Amino acid sequence: MSIELSKEARQRAIDSIQRYFDTQMDEPIGNIAAGALLGFLLEEIGPSIYNQAVADVQERLQQRVAELDLEVHEDEFGYWRKHDAAQRKKSAR
Repeated sequence: MSIELSKEARQRAIDSIQRYFDTQMDEPIGNIAAGALLGFLLEEIGPSIYNQAVADVQERLQQRVAELDLEVHEDEFGYWRKHDAAQRKKSAR
């Protein structure tokens, strides 16, 4: 699965790469070279970041599913427990 950016996100990333080179490196980088670098990073490193994000989401979802039972659990066959407790309360008076 290749990682694709929207046209706007791609342009913002290219602008960011160019700004980084302008401020942090000895030589500026042109628009085409910045686009090529972005393409390389997306293809080479992007899958690792994507896979880690998927793993993080899976872990969080598994935690939420485990908590779900506690949040929505309802005791079964509770009528008689409530009824008997009410009767004991009445008898104690």
